[in-house]
Amino acid sequence: MTEPIAHKKTPAKATIASWVGTTLEYYDFAVYATASALVFNIIFFPPELPEGVRLMLSLATLGVGYLVRPLGAFILGPLGDKFGRKFVMLLTLFGIGACTFLIGCLPTFHDIGIWAPILLVVIRMIQGLSVSGEQAAAITMTLEHSPENRRSFTTSFVTSGSAAGGLLSTAIFIPFVALPQEQLMSWGWRVPFWLSAVVVIVAYVIRRTLEEPPAFIEAQAVEVRMSPLKQALQFHWGSIIRIALCAMVAGVSYMFATFSIAFATTGYKLDRPTMLWVPVLASLLALVYTPVAGLLADKIGRRTVFVIGAFGAAITTLPYLWAITQGNWPLIFTLGVLCNGFFYSTANAAWPSFFAEMFPNRVRVSGLAVGTQIGFALSGAIAPIIATALAGDKVTLWVGPAIFAIALGLVAGVAGLTGKETKDLTLDEVNESRQTDREREAVAAATVGSPATA
Repeated sequence: MTEPIAHKKTPAKATIASWVGTTLEYYDFAVYATASALVFNIIFFPPELPEGVRLMLSLATLGVGYLVRPLGAFILGPLGDKFGRKFVMLLTLFGIGACTFLIGCLPTFHDIGIWAPILLVVIRMIQGLSVSGEQAAAITMTLEHSPENRRSFTTSFVTSGSAAGGLLSTAIFIPFVALPQEQLMSWGWRVPFWLSAVVVIVAYVIRRTLEEPPAFIEAQAVEVRMSPLKQALQFHWGSIIRIALCAMVAGVSYMFATFSIAFATTGYKLDRPTMLWVPVLASLLALVYTPVAGLLADKIGRRTVFVIGAFGAAITTLPYLWAITQGNWPLIFTLGVLCNGFFYSTANAAWPSFFAEMFPNRVRVSGLAVGTQIGFALSGAIAPIIATALAGDKVTLWVGPAIFAIALGLVAGVAGLTGKETKDLTLDEVNESRQTDREREAVAAATVGSPATA
Protein backbone atom coordinates (compact mmCIF):
# COMPACT_ATOMS: atom_id res chain seq x y z
CA MET A 1 0.00 0.00 0.00
CA THR A 2 1.44 3.36 -1.05
CA GLU A 3 2.02 5.86 1.75
CA PRO A 4 0.16 9.18 1.29
CA ILE A 5 2.34 11.88 -0.22
CA ALA A 6 1.77 14.19 2.75
CA HIS A 7 3.29 11.55 5.04
CA LYS A 8 6.43 10.86 3.02
CA LYS A 9 9.82 12.03 4.17
CA THR A 10 11.60 14.45 1.85
CA PRO A 11 15.09 14.74 3.37
CA ALA A 12 16.79 16.50 0.44
CA LYS A 13 14.12 19.19 0.14
CA ALA A 14 13.96 19.77 3.90
CA THR A 15 17.74 19.98 4.11
CA ILE A 16 18.03 22.55 1.31
CA ALA A 17 15.17 24.66 2.69
CA SER A 18 16.70 24.67 6.16
CA TRP A 19 20.21 25.38 4.85
CA VAL A 20 19.09 28.44 2.90
CA GLY A 21 17.26 29.89 5.91
CA THR A 22 20.24 29.44 8.21
CA THR A 23 22.42 31.02 5.52
CA LEU A 24 20.23 34.13 5.77
CA GLU A 25 20.35 34.09 9.58
CA TYR A 26 24.14 33.96 9.64
CA TYR A 27 24.48 36.33 6.72
CA ASP A 28 22.67 38.80 8.95
CA PHE A 29 24.86 37.96 11.94
CA ALA A 30 28.12 38.16 10.03
CA VAL A 31 27.20 41.38 8.19
CA TYR A 32 26.18 43.01 11.45
CA ALA A 33 29.18 41.61 13.35
CA THR A 34 31.61 42.90 10.73
CA ALA A 35 29.92 46.30 10.59
CA SER A 36 29.84 46.60 14.39
CA ALA A 37 33.57 45.86 14.56
CA LEU A 38 34.63 48.16 11.72
CA VAL A 39 31.95 50.79 11.02
CA PHE A 40 29.19 51.24 13.60
CA ASN A 41 31.61 52.30 16.35
CA ILE A 42 32.52 55.28 14.14
CA ILE A 43 29.17 56.35 12.63
CA PHE A 44 26.55 55.55 15.27
CA PHE A 45 28.15 56.90 18.46
CA PRO A 46 29.47 60.28 19.69
CA PRO A 47 32.93 60.88 18.18
CA GLU A 48 34.20 62.47 21.40
CA LEU A 49 34.02 59.12 23.23
CA PRO A 50 37.27 57.11 23.56
CA GLU A 51 37.86 54.59 20.79
CA GLY A 52 37.61 51.58 23.11
CA VAL A 53 34.32 52.82 24.59
CA ARG A 54 32.75 53.36 21.16
CA LEU A 55 33.83 49.88 20.12
CA MET A 56 32.34 48.36 23.27
CA LEU A 57 29.04 50.20 22.71
CA SER A 58 28.99 49.05 19.10
CA LEU A 59 29.52 45.42 20.11
CA ALA A 60 26.86 45.86 22.80
CA THR A 61 24.26 46.56 20.10
CA LEU A 62 25.23 43.18 18.64
CA GLY A 63 24.60 41.63 22.05
CA VAL A 64 21.17 43.25 22.43
CA GLY A 65 19.85 41.13 19.59
CA TYR A 66 20.85 38.05 21.58
CA LEU A 67 19.44 39.19 24.91
CA VAL A 68 15.88 39.19 23.56
CA ARG A 69 16.22 35.79 21.89
CA PRO A 70 14.99 33.75 24.88
CA LEU A 71 11.76 35.77 24.85
CA GLY A 72 11.32 35.03 21.17
CA ALA A 73 12.04 31.34 21.82
CA PHE A 74 9.23 31.19 24.39
CA ILE A 75 6.89 32.56 21.70
CA LEU A 76 8.09 30.94 18.48
CA GLY A 77 9.11 27.53 19.87
CA PRO A 78 5.56 26.57 20.92
CA LEU A 79 4.23 27.93 17.61
CA GLY A 80 6.51 25.48 15.81
CA ASP A 81 5.17 22.58 17.86
CA LYS A 82 1.54 23.67 17.53
CA PHE A 83 1.18 25.14 14.02
CA GLY A 84 4.11 23.53 12.28
CA ARG A 85 7.82 23.78 11.64
CA LYS A 86 7.19 25.33 8.20
CA PHE A 87 4.98 28.06 9.71
CA VAL A 88 7.82 29.29 11.93
CA MET A 89 10.42 28.92 9.18
CA LEU A 90 8.46 31.29 6.91
CA LEU A 91 7.59 33.73 9.71
CA THR A 92 11.18 34.11 10.86
CA LEU A 93 12.49 34.33 7.30
CA PHE A 94 10.66 37.59 6.62
CA GLY A 95 11.31 38.99 10.09
CA ILE A 96 15.08 38.52 9.81
CA GLY A 97 15.29 39.78 6.23
CA ALA A 98 13.19 42.90 6.77
CA CYS A 99 15.25 43.99 9.78
CA THR A 100 18.57 43.44 7.99
CA PHE A 101 17.37 45.57 5.07
CA LEU A 102 16.14 48.35 7.40
CA ILE A 103 19.48 48.56 9.21
CA GLY A 104 21.05 49.42 5.86
CA CYS A 105 18.63 52.37 5.61
CA LEU A 106 19.31 53.90 9.03
CA PRO A 107 20.57 57.49 9.39
CA THR A 108 23.82 57.90 11.36
CA PHE A 109 24.74 59.84 14.52
CA HIS A 110 25.84 62.73 12.33
CA ASP A 111 22.32 62.87 10.84
CA ILE A 112 20.00 62.47 13.86
CA GLY A 113 22.24 62.31 16.92
CA ILE A 114 21.34 59.95 19.76
CA TRP A 115 18.31 58.61 17.84
CA ALA A 116 20.68 56.74 15.52
CA PRO A 117 21.91 54.18 18.10
CA ILE A 118 18.42 54.01 19.63
CA LEU A 119 16.86 53.02 16.29
CA LEU A 120 19.70 50.56 15.71
CA VAL A 121 19.01 48.87 19.06
CA VAL A 122 15.23 48.73 18.47
CA ILE A 123 15.66 47.02 15.08
CA ARG A 124 18.22 44.61 16.55
CA MET A 125 15.72 43.67 19.27
CA ILE A 126 12.98 42.95 16.71
CA GLN A 127 15.47 40.98 14.66
CA GLY A 128 16.56 38.98 17.71
CA LEU A 129 12.94 38.03 18.38
CA SER A 130 12.59 36.85 14.77
CA VAL A 131 15.80 34.82 14.74
CA SER A 132 15.01 32.90 17.93
CA GLY A 133 12.76 30.30 16.31
CA GLU A 134 14.45 29.93 12.92
CA GLN A 135 17.14 27.40 13.69
CA ALA A 136 15.10 25.26 16.08
CA ALA A 137 12.31 24.89 13.52
CA ALA A 138 14.75 24.20 10.68
CA ILE A 139 16.69 21.59 12.64
CA THR A 140 13.50 19.85 13.74
CA MET A 141 12.12 19.89 10.21
CA THR A 142 15.32 18.35 8.85
CA LEU A 143 15.71 15.83 11.65
CA GLU A 144 12.17 14.51 11.27
CA HIS A 145 12.57 14.14 7.50
CA SER A 146 15.99 12.44 7.82
CA PRO A 147 16.90 8.79 7.13
CA GLU A 148 17.46 7.07 10.48
CA ASN A 149 21.18 6.47 9.97
CA ARG A 150 21.90 9.96 8.65
CA ARG A 151 20.17 12.25 11.14
CA SER A 152 23.35 14.01 12.24
CA PHE A 153 24.60 14.31 8.66
CA THR A 154 21.40 15.94 7.33
CA THR A 155 20.95 18.28 10.30
CA SER A 156 24.59 19.36 10.00
CA PHE A 157 23.61 21.14 6.78
CA VAL A 158 21.51 23.51 8.87
CA THR A 159 24.58 24.73 10.73
CA SER A 160 26.73 24.58 7.61
CA GLY A 161 24.40 27.38 6.53
CA SER A 162 26.12 29.46 9.19
CA ALA A 163 29.39 28.97 7.32
CA ALA A 164 27.69 29.83 4.02
CA GLY A 165 26.14 32.97 5.52
CA GLY A 166 29.41 34.02 7.11
CA LEU A 167 31.32 33.37 3.92
CA LEU A 168 28.82 35.23 1.77
CA SER A 169 28.62 38.29 4.01
CA THR A 170 32.35 38.62 4.65
CA ALA A 171 33.19 38.09 0.99
CA ILE A 172 30.69 40.81 0.06
CA PHE A 173 32.10 43.15 2.73
CA ILE A 174 35.73 42.83 1.59
CA PRO A 175 35.50 45.10 -1.50
CA PHE A 176 33.56 47.70 0.49
CA VAL A 177 36.05 47.93 3.39
CA ALA A 178 38.71 48.47 0.72
CA LEU A 179 36.89 51.66 -0.34
CA PRO A 180 38.22 55.05 0.76
CA GLN A 181 37.12 55.74 4.36
CA GLU A 182 34.62 58.44 3.37
CA GLN A 183 32.81 56.20 0.87
CA LEU A 184 32.76 53.22 3.25
CA MET A 185 31.24 55.28 6.06
CA SER A 186 28.69 57.06 3.87
CA TRP A 187 27.21 54.34 1.64
CA GLY A 188 29.57 51.37 1.24
CA TRP A 189 28.59 49.64 4.50
CA ARG A 190 24.88 49.78 3.57
CA VAL A 191 25.02 47.64 0.42
CA PRO A 192 25.67 44.27 2.15
CA PHE A 193 22.59 44.88 4.34
CA TRP A 194 20.40 45.65 1.34
CA LEU A 195 21.54 42.52 -0.48
CA SER A 196 19.85 40.37 2.20
CA ALA A 197 16.64 40.84 0.19
CA VAL A 198 18.02 38.50 -2.47
CA VAL A 199 18.58 35.73 0.07
CA VAL A 200 15.05 36.18 1.45
CA ILE A 201 13.49 35.77 -1.99
CA VAL A 202 15.51 32.62 -2.75
CA ALA A 203 14.69 31.09 0.65
CA TYR A 204 10.97 31.82 0.29
CA VAL A 205 10.77 30.20 -3.16
CA ILE A 206 12.34 27.03 -1.73
CA ARG A 207 10.43 26.93 1.56
CA ARG A 208 6.90 27.67 0.37
CA THR A 209 6.36 24.16 -1.09
CA LEU A 210 7.96 22.29 1.81
CA GLU A 211 5.78 19.67 3.54
CA GLU A 212 5.59 19.17 7.28
CA PRO A 213 7.40 16.00 8.47
CA PRO A 214 5.32 12.83 8.98
CA ALA A 215 6.02 12.78 12.73
CA PHE A 216 4.42 16.21 13.14
CA ILE A 217 1.39 15.39 10.97
CA GLU A 218 0.74 12.21 12.93
CA ALA A 219 1.12 14.00 16.27
CA GLN A 220 -1.42 16.62 15.18
CA ALA A 221 -4.04 13.88 14.73
CA VAL A 222 -4.26 13.70 18.55
CA GLU A 223 -5.45 16.82 20.36
CA VAL A 224 -3.68 17.42 23.69
CA ARG A 225 -4.79 20.18 26.03
CA MET A 226 -1.34 20.83 27.38
CA SER A 227 0.86 23.42 25.69
CA PRO A 228 4.18 22.17 24.30
CA LEU A 229 5.98 24.89 26.28
CA LYS A 230 4.43 23.79 29.57
CA GLN A 231 5.30 20.17 28.82
CA ALA A 232 8.89 21.10 27.92
CA LEU A 233 9.44 23.24 31.02
CA GLN A 234 7.76 20.78 33.37
CA PHE A 235 9.37 17.56 32.18
CA HIS A 236 12.50 18.56 30.23
CA TRP A 237 13.97 21.46 32.19
CA GLY A 238 17.18 19.46 32.77
CA SER A 239 17.75 19.11 29.02
CA ILE A 240 17.00 22.80 28.49
CA ILE A 241 19.66 23.78 31.07
CA ARG A 242 22.16 21.32 29.58
CA ILE A 243 21.62 22.74 26.09
CA ALA A 244 21.93 26.33 27.35
CA LEU A 245 25.32 25.50 28.87
CA CYS A 246 26.47 23.58 25.77
CA ALA A 247 25.44 26.51 23.58
CA MET A 248 27.96 28.71 25.38
CA VAL A 249 30.52 27.36 22.91
CA ALA A 250 28.98 29.78 20.41
CA GLY A 251 30.68 32.55 22.38
CA VAL A 252 34.02 31.35 21.01
CA SER A 253 32.70 31.79 17.48
CA TYR A 254 31.25 35.22 18.28
CA MET A 255 34.65 36.28 19.62
CA PHE A 256 36.26 35.04 16.41
CA ALA A 257 33.76 36.88 14.18
CA THR A 258 33.68 40.20 16.07
CA PHE A 259 36.24 40.71 18.82
CA SER A 260 39.24 39.25 17.00
CA ILE A 261 38.62 41.49 13.98
CA ALA A 262 38.31 44.59 16.16
CA PHE A 263 41.31 43.43 18.23
CA ALA A 264 43.44 43.10 15.10
CA THR A 265 42.32 46.24 13.24
CA THR A 266 41.72 48.62 16.17
CA GLY A 267 44.29 47.42 18.71
CA TYR A 268 47.10 46.38 16.36
CA LYS A 269 46.14 48.33 13.21
CA LEU A 270 46.36 45.28 10.95
CA ASP A 271 45.03 45.64 7.43
CA ARG A 272 41.23 45.34 7.45
CA PRO A 273 40.64 43.63 4.07
CA THR A 274 43.40 41.10 4.80
CA MET A 275 41.98 40.37 8.25
CA LEU A 276 38.54 39.70 6.78
CA TRP A 277 40.03 36.93 4.65
CA VAL A 278 40.62 34.90 7.84
CA PRO A 279 36.87 34.28 8.46
CA VAL A 280 36.38 33.81 4.71
CA LEU A 281 38.87 30.92 4.60
CA ALA A 282 37.51 29.51 7.87
CA SER A 283 34.00 29.58 6.41
CA LEU A 284 35.19 27.90 3.21
CA LEU A 285 36.62 25.02 5.22
CA ALA A 286 33.50 24.87 7.41
CA LEU A 287 31.23 24.72 4.38
CA VAL A 288 32.96 21.57 3.13
CA TYR A 289 33.91 20.02 6.46
CA THR A 290 30.72 20.43 8.53
CA PRO A 291 28.78 17.65 6.72
CA VAL A 292 31.83 15.40 7.06
CA ALA A 293 31.82 15.99 10.82
CA GLY A 294 28.07 15.29 10.73
CA LEU A 295 28.76 11.89 9.17
CA LEU A 296 31.36 11.28 11.85
CA ALA A 297 28.78 12.06 14.53
CA ASP A 298 26.49 9.42 13.00
CA LYS A 299 29.35 6.92 13.27
CA ILE A 300 31.03 7.60 16.62
CA GLY A 301 28.38 9.65 18.41
CA ARG A 302 26.99 13.17 18.64
CA ARG A 303 28.33 13.71 22.16
CA THR A 304 31.91 12.71 21.34
CA VAL A 305 32.14 14.92 18.27
CA PHE A 306 30.56 17.90 20.05
CA VAL A 307 32.91 17.73 23.03
CA ILE A 308 36.02 17.43 20.85
CA GLY A 309 34.92 20.50 18.88
CA ALA A 310 34.05 22.57 21.95
CA PHE A 311 37.36 21.93 23.72
CA GLY A 312 39.41 22.34 20.55
CA ALA A 313 37.84 25.67 19.51
CA ALA A 314 38.35 27.15 22.96
CA ILE A 315 41.98 26.07 23.35
CA THR A 316 43.09 27.24 19.87
CA THR A 317 41.72 30.74 20.55
CA LEU A 318 44.73 31.40 22.78
CA PRO A 319 47.48 30.99 20.15
CA TYR A 320 45.25 32.68 17.55
CA LEU A 321 45.00 35.91 19.58
CA TRP A 322 48.71 35.74 20.35
CA ALA A 323 49.49 35.47 16.62
CA ILE A 324 47.50 38.68 16.04
CA THR A 325 49.68 40.51 18.58
CA GLN A 326 52.73 39.40 16.60
CA GLY A 327 51.25 40.51 13.27
CA ASN A 328 52.25 37.10 11.90
CA TRP A 329 49.90 36.59 8.94
CA PRO A 330 50.75 32.93 8.21
CA LEU A 331 50.06 32.03 11.87
CA ILE A 332 46.94 34.21 11.99
CA PHE A 333 45.45 32.45 8.98
CA THR A 334 46.50 28.96 10.07
CA LEU A 335 45.27 29.25 13.66
CA GLY A 336 42.11 31.18 12.72
CA VAL A 337 41.07 28.52 10.23
CA LEU A 338 41.96 25.73 12.69
CA CYS A 339 39.99 27.36 15.53
CA ASN A 340 36.81 28.33 13.70
CA GLY A 341 36.89 26.45 10.42
CA PHE A 342 37.83 23.07 11.91
CA PHE A 343 37.21 22.75 15.65
CA TYR A 344 34.18 25.02 15.98
CA SER A 345 32.69 23.42 12.85
CA THR A 346 33.17 20.02 14.51
CA ALA A 347 30.95 21.07 17.42
CA ASN A 348 28.62 22.90 15.05
CA ALA A 349 28.01 19.74 13.02
CA ALA A 350 27.08 17.59 15.99
CA TRP A 351 24.93 19.83 18.14
CA PRO A 352 21.76 20.01 15.98
CA SER A 353 21.03 16.27 16.30
CA PHE A 354 22.62 16.05 19.77
CA PHE A 355 20.38 18.79 21.19
CA ALA A 356 17.19 18.03 19.23
CA GLU A 357 17.25 14.38 20.26
CA MET A 358 17.08 15.39 23.91
CA PHE A 359 13.33 15.98 23.41
CA PRO A 360 10.34 13.95 22.21
CA ASN A 361 8.55 15.02 19.04
CA ARG A 362 5.71 17.01 20.61
CA VAL A 363 7.99 19.52 22.39
CA ARG A 364 11.09 19.40 20.19
CA VAL A 365 10.96 22.92 18.73
CA SER A 366 9.97 24.45 22.10
CA GLY A 367 12.74 22.74 24.08
CA LEU A 368 15.39 23.24 21.42
CA ALA A 369 14.52 26.91 20.88
CA VAL A 370 14.44 27.83 24.57
CA GLY A 371 17.63 25.95 25.45
CA THR A 372 19.74 27.17 22.55
CA GLN A 373 18.54 30.76 22.68
CA ILE A 374 19.27 31.11 26.38
CA GLY A 375 22.80 29.87 25.71
CA PHE A 376 23.22 31.97 22.58
CA ALA A 377 21.86 35.03 24.40
CA LEU A 378 24.36 34.68 27.23
CA SER A 379 27.34 33.96 24.99
CA GLY A 380 26.37 36.27 22.13
CA ALA A 381 25.61 39.19 24.41
CA ILE A 382 28.56 38.92 26.77
CA ALA A 383 31.42 37.28 24.88
CA PRO A 384 32.44 40.16 22.56
CA ILE A 385 31.82 42.77 25.27
CA ILE A 386 33.73 40.97 28.03
CA ALA A 387 36.54 40.12 25.62
CA THR A 388 36.78 43.79 24.60
CA ALA A 389 36.77 44.92 28.24
CA LEU A 390 39.51 42.40 29.08
CA ALA A 391 41.56 43.72 26.15
CA GLY A 392 41.92 47.12 27.85
CA ASP A 393 41.34 50.72 26.75
CA LYS A 394 43.63 50.35 23.76
CA VAL A 395 42.26 46.88 22.84
CA THR A 396 45.74 45.32 22.93
CA LEU A 397 45.66 42.79 25.82
CA TRP A 398 45.19 39.19 24.70
CA VAL A 399 45.63 36.84 27.70
CA GLY A 400 42.36 37.80 29.44
CA PRO A 401 40.20 37.32 26.31
CA ALA A 402 41.93 34.01 25.57
CA ILE A 403 41.30 32.65 29.08
CA PHE A 404 37.67 33.75 28.80
CA ALA A 405 37.29 31.82 25.53
CA ILE A 406 38.77 28.71 27.15
CA ALA A 407 36.30 29.03 30.02
CA LEU A 408 33.37 29.16 27.57
CA GLY A 409 34.59 26.02 25.82
CA LEU A 410 35.11 24.16 29.10
CA VAL A 411 31.58 24.96 30.28
CA ALA A 412 30.13 23.74 26.98
CA GLY A 413 32.26 20.60 26.80
CA VAL A 414 31.62 19.51 30.39
CA ALA A 415 27.87 20.07 29.95
CA GLY A 416 28.00 18.01 26.74
CA LEU A 417 29.57 15.09 28.61
CA THR A 418 26.41 14.83 30.75
CA GLY A 419 24.18 14.19 27.71
CA LYS A 420 23.04 10.73 26.59
CA GLU A 421 24.15 9.30 23.25
CA THR A 422 21.33 8.57 20.75
CA LYS A 423 23.17 7.58 17.55
CA ASP A 424 22.02 3.93 17.77
CA LEU A 425 18.34 4.74 18.37
CA THR A 426 15.63 5.33 15.78
CA LEU A 427 13.76 8.62 16.10
CA ASP A 428 10.72 6.75 17.45
CA GLU A 429 12.96 5.16 20.07
CA VAL A 430 14.36 8.60 20.90
CA ASN A 431 10.82 9.92 21.38
CA GLU A 432 9.98 6.99 23.64
CA SER A 433 13.20 7.13 25.67
CA ARG A 434 12.90 10.88 26.34
CA GLN A 435 9.52 10.57 28.07
CA THR A 436 9.12 9.52 31.69
CA ASP A 437 6.09 7.58 32.94
CA ARG A 438 4.97 10.73 34.75
CA GLU A 439 5.07 12.71 31.51
CA ARG A 440 3.16 10.03 29.60
CA GLU A 441 0.47 10.01 32.27
CA ALA A 442 0.17 13.81 32.20
CA VAL A 443 -0.08 13.91 28.39
CA ALA A 444 -2.61 11.05 28.35
CA ALA A 445 -4.74 12.83 30.92
CA ALA A 446 -4.68 16.00 28.78
CA THR A 447 -5.55 14.17 25.56
CA VAL A 448 -9.01 14.95 24.22
CA GLY A 449 -11.18 11.85 24.43
CA SER A 450 -9.33 10.33 27.39
CA PRO A 451 -11.35 9.59 30.58
CA ALA A 452 -9.60 12.48 32.33
CA THR A 453 -10.76 15.06 29.76
CA ALA A 454 -14.07 13.56 28.78
